[in-house]
Amino acid sequence: MSEMFCFQCQQTAGGSGCVRTGVCGKQPETANAQDELVCRLIRLAQRCEETGRRTDEHARLLADGLFTTLTNVNFDNGAIRAFTDRVDGALREMGDLAPREDTGWLWRGETDAVSLRSTLLFGLKGMAAYAHHAARLGFQDETVNAWFFKGLAALAQEHTVEEWLALIMEFGQVNFQCMALLDRANTRTFGDPVPTRVNTDIKKGPFIIVSGHDLEDLHQLLEQTAGRGINVYTHCEMLPAHGYPGLKKYPHLAGNFGTAWQSQQTELDGVPAPVLFTTNCLMPPRPSYADRVYTTSVVGYEGLRHIEEDAQGRKDFTPLIQQALALGGYETDRSMSGINGGHMLTTGFAHAAVLAQAPALISAIKSGAVRHIFLVGGCDGAHPGRSYYTEFVKGTPMDTLVLTLACGKFRFNDLDLGEIGGIPRILDVGQCNDAYSAVQIALALADAFGCTVNDLPLTLVLSWYEQKAVCILLSLLALGVKNIYLGPTLPAFLSETVVKTLVDAYGLQPVTAPQQDLDAILHRD
Repeated sequence: MSEMFCFQCQQTAGGSGCVRTGVCGKQPETANAQDELVCRLIRLAQRCEETGRRTDEHARLLADGLFTTLTNVNFDNGAIRAFTDRVDGALREMGDLAPREDTGWLWRGETDAVSLRSTLLFGLKGMAAYAHHAARLGFQDETVNAWFFKGLAALAQEHTVEEWLALIMEFGQVNFQCMALLDRANTRTFGDPVPTRVNTDIKKGPFIIVSGHDLEDLHQLLEQTAGRGINVYTHCEMLPAHGYPGLKKYPHLAGNFGTAWQSQQTELDGVPAPVLFTTNCLMPPRPSYADRVYTTSVVGYEGLRHIEEDAQGRKDFTPLIQQALALGGYETDRSMSGINGGHMLTTGFAHAAVLAQAPALISAIKSGAVRHIFLVGGCDGAHPGRSYYTEFVKGTPMDTLVLTLACGKFRFNDLDLGEIGGIPRILDVGQCNDAYSAVQIALALADAFGCTVNDLPLTLVLSWYEQKAVCILLSLLALGVKNIYLGPTLPAFLSETVVKTLVDAYGLQPVTAPQQDLDAILHRD
């Protein structure tokens, strides 16, 4: 009998499932506690659906609970159990005194049913992260909230393959609505991103590193460090924050530290500064820097210091500020680079910025100056096959553009691929949730050319790692986007039947070799 079972991320052991310990560092006790939390969330959703007692508080509990179980977010067994106790408290308030049940049913059953159930569950986990960030900025959506109840309750029900697929496609539409919600939350709070150059070198003196996706956490930290002689550096998925006017106005938002999340154990080794993890991807910290790592929100790791928020959503970052000043940072300016040796990154090409250049882009496509557009983005990870994305981008012809988003871009975002008519060949759209921006750009181009998105000279080449990538993929499929290339491997939770269904219906295809895929996309012999 296995000690645990988890196959929700791309790096899962043997490409089939982690059964002794998680490749991410998650231990069996943690995995089982997360499964128990998921099952109690499902029970709460069922009770709310049965009684009609659905509240915003219940919806927030469901979303934050799911977010807690997303890959590389929370390794703290005590925190997970405490959250489960909160769910039990909500159930007791509804008169549900049923004891906790065996969680094994989540992964048992007929292969295709387990595959489809898991796909919907993992999609819901991804959407939970986006709903959480929007809620922090005061934005909610009734349809999105309602779907947490509907989707979780559906997981405990029997469905035919056709019914599962219908549910999953409906979810994809709702998740796209959730991404639009987060886009509104971010842009109305901090303004529309503008193209911005970001330095990778670190200045001498005290500094703080901020990782993750939560822009409000960064905003509050910038406010509290203003005038204190402390520089703040983004890390990984926080890089796009530099493009938001409401954040880039702070002069001590000084640059970006390091590359993608999977390199943190070496890049943070001995760093003389505190690090704040606002969301995933947290890896088990090494002793050389564990005393400088702070978590907040749903993120947790036993032994690390956690920053709580008050009833008004404010957080006191005094401990980080004091430690940054005490550590003092580097004594001299420190040169750091991207994976390919570059020292400048460009971000901020969200839909408003790109569509402002729409006439020039449309003209370039019509004239043939831009032959094709590739969207190369998604999650990064340690899998050796991820070098595919670097080689793919390097191999794109000079008359093509590369849109990119999420942390997968760190494979190539420090490359200088030149410009086409003043338009940079690499356009960083933003975080993973900014797939919404990419879709808006594609829809605008399709409208300009009087065609569908699938008729555009546009190909999506995606990398996936965790559950936010799953919900984005489901949204793209629900929107009817076809012929997506997906890698570095297909999800372990997709059965052969489900894969065949997606291939037949949407042309979904696994990546092969960079040159081979480029030849196929560009119809080269």
